Amino acid sequence: MAGIDLSAILNLAVKEQSSDVHIKAGLPPILRIYGRLISIKNHPRLTPDDVAQCALRLMNDTQKESFRKDHQVDIAYSVPGLGRFRVNVFQQRGAMGIVLRVIPMKIKNFGELNLPAILERLSLESRGLILVTGITGSGKSTTLAAMIEYVNTHKSCNIITIEDPIEFLHRDNRSIINQREISVDAITFAGALRGALRQDPDAIMVGEMRDMETIEIALTAAETGHLVFSTLHTIDAMETVNRIVSVFPPYQQKQIRIQLAGVIRGIVSQRLMPTKDGKGRVPAVEVLVSTPKIRECIEDKEKTKEIRDAIAKGHTAYGMQTFDQSLMDLLNRGLISYDEALKQASNPADFTLKVKGVTGTSDAGWKEFGGEEEPGKDTSSPIERF
Repeated sequence: MAGIDLSAILNLAVKEQSSDVHIKAGLPPILRIYGRLISIKNHPRLTPDDVAQCALRLMNDTQKESFRKDHQVDIAYSVPGLGRFRVNVFQQRGAMGIVLRVIPMKIKNFGELNLPAILERLSLESRGLILVTGITGSGKSTTLAAMIEYVNTHKSCNIITIEDPIEFLHRDNRSIINQREISVDAITFAGALRGALRQDPDAIMVGEMRDMETIEIALTAAETGHLVFSTLHTIDAMETVNRIVSVFPPYQQKQIRIQLAGVIRGIVSQRLMPTKDGKGRVPAVEVLVSTPKIRECIEDKEKTKEIRDAIAKGHTAYGMQTFDQSLMDLLNRGLISYDEALKQASNPADFTLKVKGVTGTSDAGWKEFGGEEEPGKDTSSPIERF
């Protein structure tokens, strides 16, 4: 085989609405479509030399040097007329491997992404900290891009993004947007964030809060009147609070809890799941909004475990929702199957009762979500190979 036709592979990936492309020696190229890994039909298996040549073509001299040093490197790669890709080149068992994340050309809005309307209000906060959390591949970057674009189209302000690498490209609209890429436009997240505070920002987007220094500066930036957006690899709001606090030494944790309670405006946690028709994925979204009760739960270590219950009860008044409430909404709208909802539910037994319409006296936040008399079985067909 005379090398890898990366252009053809990426064209197919975009056509099939893949989220990722895996290139590994010994296998044909593999696409992740709606969460499932599917190999490209009739494509020859790749050799180590095929993969190495492809990887080297993707990297410039600086990136090659970084790869030689760290045995992995993140790259932003563009194909004119097709799209952008976030690339990670890495080494495994002495050979090179490549994973490309497909970044759509168009930034979708909240409605197109099936995200709750409360995100519109959160995006327009004038100051504070907004976190988007979830596991890798749960759509955090897509949601964050939608929030930044919402600000861009509704407010006049200076927005600075700090990313590794730059994913979605934002064009100036009502706002000015400066996008800085780690290792190209800045050295570290913490350094870029510290510099951003001297660049007259109204809003700052930090691609990821990776270490104590970055978290500390982000909290200070939010405290001093800026709106800060960022992400964490945590599964829900309660874990997010605990993760941020645990980064700091014990003697500092009480003060961090007070500081976090004062600046947090919202925590959006999401999980992607297959749609009922098998032709896409949809997010289940937990949304925490800052309220006196939530702030109390963050400040008091013993009350942090009450966050989920506070979210559930805060739907009507504040627009908050738990994962299970979000699942019920998606189920009622026919977007996901009952079996999938039950599999993803935080409390499957309780969720089953809610679906059947059995509610308790403490279920005030559930009244708007309703239920159905009898749960149906999942009859959606699996994604077919191509």
